[in-house]
Amino acid sequence: MNIRLYNARILTMEKDRPVFWGEVWIKNEKIAYVADTEELASEWDKDFPKINWDLEIDCKENLLMPGFKDAHTHSAMTFLRSYADDVPLQKWLNEKVFPLEKKLTGEDIYHLTRLAVLEYLTSGITAVFDMYLTPDTVARACMEMGMRCVLTSGLNNFTSSIEQVEEEYLRWNQKQSLISYQLGFHAEYTCSKELLYRLAQLSHKYRAPVYTHLSETEREVEECRNQYGMTPAVFLDSMGLFEFGGGGYHCVHLTDSDMDVFRRRRLYVITNPASNTKLASGIAPVSEFIRKKIPVAIGTDGPASNNCLDMFREMFLVAGLSKLKEGDAAGIDALQVLNMATVQGAKAMHLSKCDVLAKGRYADIIMIDLNQPNMQPIHDIPRNIVYSGSKSNVCMTMINGKILYRNGEFNVGCSAESIYEKCGEIVERLIG
Repeated sequence: MNIRLYNARILTMEKDRPVFWGEVWIKNEKIAYVADTEELASEWDKDFPKINWDLEIDCKENLLMPGFKDAHTHSAMTFLRSYADDVPLQKWLNEKVFPLEKKLTGEDIYHLTRLAVLEYLTSGITAVFDMYLTPDTVARACMEMGMRCVLTSGLNNFTSSIEQVEEEYLRWNQKQSLISYQLGFHAEYTCSKELLYRLAQLSHKYRAPVYTHLSETEREVEECRNQYGMTPAVFLDSMGLFEFGGGGYHCVHLTDSDMDVFRRRRLYVITNPASNTKLASGIAPVSEFIRKKIPVAIGTDGPASNNCLDMFREMFLVAGLSKLKEGDAAGIDALQVLNMATVQGAKAMHLSKCDVLAKGRYADIIMIDLNQPNMQPIHDIPRNIVYSGSKSNVCMTMINGKILYRNGEFNVGCSAESIYEKCGEIVERLIG
């Protein structure tokens, strides 16, 4: 399908390239051409190419940019939104979350993931890094609705197995346009040493990175020190789990030694400020990560601990909480945060063709409505997005060259109402 997006402001997120006026052309799932108006005029002169466009969209001076990458989420936890609230993390997990998760079927997770996909699209999220109980049904939901998804295992002592993780890794890393898979496990405190050792062997076998929840709370860090004499990051590195890279979700309580591990192993910090704030886990030292050249991406975490899948709120919190923690209003720049939510997220998820708007990259594009009060006046568009932007500004979400959401309407193969109804039935059965 040939699509022309014209009369647009464009932010490619390429380094040192500011917003410009121009057009983006899409051929099937890839970007075929990105050019500013001056380049268009000089390259084509009066002989504008006679392309048979399947769709031409006048962007009406709104902004085109790469979609946001939600680098840590548990999509199907939509069924616990606003149910398991206002309790500390360990109580939240052990008394609220784990007992109900035991009742979930793979088919439940399929339907609950579909609800999350609708929300991702309204937030301009074009790829998610999803850890949950049945990766296969998460993948099926995402493929059917057109969402790009990187799966990772929530391996622990109670669910999944090394054999299952290896089978999923091999199956979902065959040539897929929308689904890929990275090795992972839930957390140090839910996995035996033997299980972690076997996962490290699997990582070495395939020279593959590993991802996990890491140093989310002070209690987690202290319990790991008591058991192993080391902090979680140092302990997991000693097991050989990070030899081929990967990353940690949350990373609120990293020590200097932990940060040395991250820098040496080229690990990504994936920060989740809304979840950490709501669960009172603490404020991740994002500015310090930047000073130490540790790459940072952003995730929403799941809709049970957040509770919404909103990258605008996450970006504001990354910037605002970092400034507050440092006591320095200049401690972090809005463009750095926007880079975390797009380019760095793609890199953390190993989506090398989804990072910027450029020829040959996948057409994962969003349009931001600048003709709303919160975007006026237009002094600095990237800063507007981070500091005053909202989901209401997303007027189009395209993934893999297909428009899945535009002007409040979904194009995902089914109605939003049917998804709401099915998820309501699941919640009634599980919770009553």
